[in-house]
Amino acid sequence: MKRILIVEDEPEIGEFLLAYLQQEGYEAVWAGDGMEAVDAFHQAPFDLILLDILLPKIDGFGVCELIRRESQVPIVMLTALDGEEEQIKGFDLEVDDYVTKPFSLEEVVARIRAILRRTREQVEDDPIIRVGDLEINEDSHDVTRAGQTIDLSPTEYKLLRYLMDNEGRVLSKAQILDHVWQYDWGGDAAIVESYISYLRKKVDDVTVTDEDGSTHKVTPLIETKRGIGYMIRAPKAQK
Repeated sequence: MKRILIVEDEPEIGEFLLAYLQQEGYEAVWAGDGMEAVDAFHQAPFDLILLDILLPKIDGFGVCELIRRESQVPIVMLTALDGEEEQIKGFDLEVDDYVTKPFSLEEVVARIRAILRRTREQVEDDPIIRVGDLEINEDSHDVTRAGQTIDLSPTEYKLLRYLMDNEGRVLSKAQILDHVWQYDWGGDAAIVESYISYLRKKVDDVTVTDEDGSTHKVTPLIETKRGIGYMIRAPKAQK
């Protein structure tokens, strides 16, 4: 089920969008201001964000800028401002589409479906997910690091895929448990630590042989953010 974050400060519009999207088969979450939106974005991944411009605390452009530092999740702006200047500013921030108020719920859903369809098609064109020199082939489920094949269990693969789908974003133990072991798993969160350790030994302990015959370990990709969770990201380029 696709997850959509609605960011709208007008309760009537927010409630209508929430109810209609849920009726259409989406899992929808509603945030009433910019700060709530940023918090919600960091709590769980979303497939698309409906973002109003005129918001309290942080306006829509500010929210978009913060999200774009971490993610390319599709963003549709909801706005009563139909001026060209606002639209140009939004597209400069890599907004995917604009819907001008007043709008019909059917139009909003049609645009959501079109964007999600394009996103899915782009993903399906290239089955390879990459973080640095780590690759997952979605079709064959092959995993390689620096060209070397890595054998993973189904659970290790699911955990690695979840981390790579959220590259550069810290995921809490609760989020990982919910996604990898599902909501009805009643065990201890320590299992997340164990599987992160398993992944590190397989993914970050690869030895590479250079052209001159010398060897070295690959740069670790999996990071622990103490008290918060775990993330994966490509190493920074050496200057």
